[in-house]
Amino acid sequence: IGEYIFGISPESGNHISVPAVSQYENGECYLCFLACVTALVRAREPGIYHDLTVSDACDEIYDRLVMDGLEHCAVGSLSDDVFTVTLNGLSKSHRAAGFRVGWMCLSGDKSRAKGYIEGLNMLSSMRMCSNVPAQQIIAPALRDTTPDYDIMPGGRIYEQREFIYNAVNAIPGLSAVKPKAAFYMFPKIDAERFNIKDDEKFVLDFLKSEHILLVRGRGFNIPTNDHFRIVYLPKLEDLKTFTDKLGNFLETYRQ
Repeated sequence: IGEYIFGISPESGNHISVPAVSQYENGECYLCFLACVTALVRAREPGIYHDLTVSDACDEIYDRLVMDGLEHCAVGSLSDDVFTVTLNGLSKSHRAAGFRVGWMCLSGDKSRAKGYIEGLNMLSSMRMCSNVPAQQIIAPALRDTTPDYDIMPGGRIYEQREFIYNAVNAIPGLSAVKPKAAFYMFPKIDAERFNIKDDEKFVLDFLKSEHILLVRGRGFNIPTNDHFRIVYLPKLEDLKTFTDKLGNFLETYRQ
């Protein structure tokens, strides 16, 4: 996304549509996210690209799961003339797994999105069984300002992140950036050291050997074979079992 946005030029035409901005999927994404958003807003500053139309769809599902003193910045708050679609829900921030209810907010210059908005209204009116009862919990949940102690030092998610970050970096051939939010990490594996040519084969080999399933990096559009994703929501004992098995596996693994 960063290369795409920073590559905006007069030759790009007068409409740039960024399909999605998804926050905090890895340790460095928080800073990259803010840089990309800044570029989007600057693209509409007078005297730069005055005829440019920028539209942005933002997944802000992790807005309440930011750690280390960082603060979430809502994209829609950064500009009045960039049409922005903000998506959010309670399944992650309130750990309500499977609670499939969310919302979208349209902000900024909506004058050039009339057809899009008309389509949304049409689809909404076609719903035969809307989840109205579940929607009743959204407003009280958003009004609740109780601190989330799980993401503070001593809290469950915070301590599990600290453990998995230190344990993964202690395994020879692995390195990881500490996530700033959410509960995922994308370790990088030394592909040359382990002669890894196919990350799918690596994941399958580990699954067959240790009966633990990882997600290959290319499943998240990482173009190389040298990453995989970890979800660090399991309790600490399970995370320790996992990192012990991963370290033992990599001691002798070669593709």
